[in-house]
Amino acid sequence: MLKAKLVKEDETLDDLQLKEIFVIQKVHGFRFGMDAVLLANFAKFKKKDLVVDLCSGTGIIPFIITGKNEISHITGVEIQEDMVEMANRSVLYNELEDKMQFVHGDLKDEKLLKTIGKVDVVTVNPPYKLQNSGIINENNKDAIARHEICCTLEDVIKASNILLKDKGKLYMVHRPERIADILCIMRKYKIEPKLIRIVQPNVKKAPNLILIEGQKNAGKFLKWDNTLYVYSENGEYTEEINMIYGKMEDSHD
Repeated sequence: MLKAKLVKEDETLDDLQLKEIFVIQKVHGFRFGMDAVLLANFAKFKKKDLVVDLCSGTGIIPFIITGKNEISHITGVEIQEDMVEMANRSVLYNELEDKMQFVHGDLKDEKLLKTIGKVDVVTVNPPYKLQNSGIINENNKDAIARHEICCTLEDVIKASNILLKDKGKLYMVHRPERIADILCIMRKYKIEPKLIRIVQPNVKKAPNLILIEGQKNAGKFLKWDNTLYVYSENGEYTEEINMIYGKMEDSHD
C-alpha cells in the first residue's frame, strides 16, 4: 500500500521530529496536546519492556515512547474505534508493526485486559473532568476524551493493576485538583505512589498538570520531583521544554 493512501483528505500528517516518525490526526477534531508529550517523556523504561498505553487516542504517547526508548512492544487501548483505525494507519505509515499495535476496546473489559497479558509499564492520559462537571454532549468525541464518560479514574487505575506485573510501574498525567482522589485510589488497588512532579505554566501561575509514577506492590515512600515550568519570564519555552520537544542538539543524549 502506498503511504500517501494511508492519509485521508480530512487528516493531517504531523512530523514528531523524532526518528522520522509521523502521526495521522484529524484536521478538525481531538488532537494531542502538551500533556501527552510530557507524560511520554516523564515515563521511564528499561530495555525490552512490555508497555500498555490506556486511553490511547491517536497514539501519540506510544509513538513518542517508541521513538525514544528500546522497548519490546507497546499496545494502545482506545474505546473510540475511528481513533484506533487512524492510529493503526500511523503504525503502517511508520512501518512499526513489529513494535506496536492499537486495540479497540473498553479498559473496563477485564477479559480484554487479560488477553493483553502482564506488562512492565502502563501509561495513561485519562479524561480529567468528572462526568457531572458542566454541560457535555456524551456523543462528542472531544467530550469523551476530556470527561469521565466512558471510564472513571478508578476504572483506569483498576485496569492498570490488572495489567501490571508485580513491581510494574504506572505513569499518569492528570490535574492537580484530582490529586487526593488519585493517591487514594492508587493505594486501593495496590499501586503505591512513588514520584510526583508538578507542571506550572510559569513561576507566577499555579500548577495545571501533575505527573505521577506509581509502582504495584511497592513500599511506601513518596518523592517530589522539581517543578517543571513551561514558559520562562520572557514568555518563551523553557530550556527543559525545548529539550523535551527535541529543539536542542543534545535533546536525545
